[in-house]
Amino acid sequence: MLTNTEILKIALRQSAIDSCCAAEDFIKSENVVALSRENAGRRAYLSEPYVFDLTSYGGNVVACVRKDLQEVAFSYLAKYSAAHSFETPALHELDAMLAPFGLKTKFQAEYFLPDANAMRAQPCGLQLRVLQPAEFANLYLPQWGNALCAARRENDVLCVGAFDGETLAALAGASADCAAMWQIGVDVLPAYRRRGLAKAVTSRLAQEVFARGRVPFYCAAWSNVPSVRNAVACGFRPAWVQLTAKPTEK
Repeated sequence: MLTNTEILKIALRQSAIDSCCAAEDFIKSENVVALSRENAGRRAYLSEPYVFDLTSYGGNVVACVRKDLQEVAFSYLAKYSAAHSFETPALHELDAMLAPFGLKTKFQAEYFLPDANAMRAQPCGLQLRVLQPAEFANLYLPQWGNALCAARRENDVLCVGAFDGETLAALAGASADCAAMWQIGVDVLPAYRRRGLAKAVTSRLAQEVFARGRVPFYCAAWSNVPSVRNAVACGFRPAWVQLTAKPTEK
C-alpha cells in the first residue's frame, strides 16, 4: 500500500490540476491566487473551470479565480487567516464582495485522505460483497444516492454492499473522479443504521480501491457529523477544505 507521504503527494498533484496551480502552492506559508482556466484531468464532477474557489490544506489558501475576480481574492485573503477564511461571519463579507459579479458562495466541504497506518477492515454481522458495474446497474435509486451518481454513472467503477440475506442494507460506491483517486460515498437503509454497516462497507471498499492502485478519498459537509465519524473510524483523516462560489441564479 502507498505511504502517507505518497498519498498526500498524489492528492496535491490532483488539487493542482483542479486549481490551475503547482502542487507546492498548497504547502506554502503565503496565500496563492491562481488564474482559472480549462485544465485537462480535473475531477470529473468539475464540469467547468472554477469561477471562484478557495482550497486549503491547512497552512495557507489557494484561490483559483476568474481574471476579473483576482483583486477580490487578494483583498479577502489578506484580511483573514486560512482557517477563518472558511467560516462565518467572514463568508458573509465574501458574499458581499462577490455580489456585484453575480456570484455567491455555495459549496463547502471537507475532504479526507486515508491514513495508511490506520486503515483496517471494520467488522459487521452481515455478508459483504464486492460488486462490479454490471452488478449494481439497477441500483441507481434514491436510497443509494450517495454511493452512486446517476448523472455520471460511467464513473462509478466499484461497490461494496452489506447484505441481510438478499436485502441490500448498506452500499459504498467508488467513483473514478480522476485518474489516480477514487471518491467513496456511502448509504445505509434507515432500519439498519447504528449497526456499524457504514464503517464495514466503507473500510472494505477503501481496501479494494487501494488494491486497484488508486487512492480512495472521502468528502463530507462539515456539519454531517455521522459521515465525518464514519470517515475517521475507517482510517481517513482530514486533508483539505474547499469553498466554491457559483452564479447567483444557479
